[in-house]
Amino acid sequence: MARPEVLDRIKEAETEADEIIAEAESDADERLAEARSRADEIRAEAEEEATAEAEARLESAHEELEERREDILAEGRADREALESTARERVDDAVDYAVDRFEEAVKGRTTGE
Repeated sequence: MARPEVLDRIKEAETEADEIIAEAESDADERLAEARSRADEIRAEAEEEATAEAEARLESAHEELEERREDILAEGRADREALESTARERVDDAVDYAVDRFEEAVKGRTTGE
């Protein structure tokens, strides 16, 4: 092969190699862009799932707190009713006691004690 032909073939091979490299770089850039895009999608999905899970847990905690609040209020109402009932039962005794003490005080004054 003559020298000019060899040089032409070398140039053709270099051109072909440059095209292959450019194509490979383009493919790599494209795959990298696709991977980044997919990673962004996965991250967004994970964030949505985490937010939904956090909201569900928060709602569950609110419901649990509301149930506990209602239990505490019901217990307080029951205690109040029991105290009121006991107080009502003791009113007559208290009135009798007060009347007795008053009568004793009045008798003591009238008898000079």
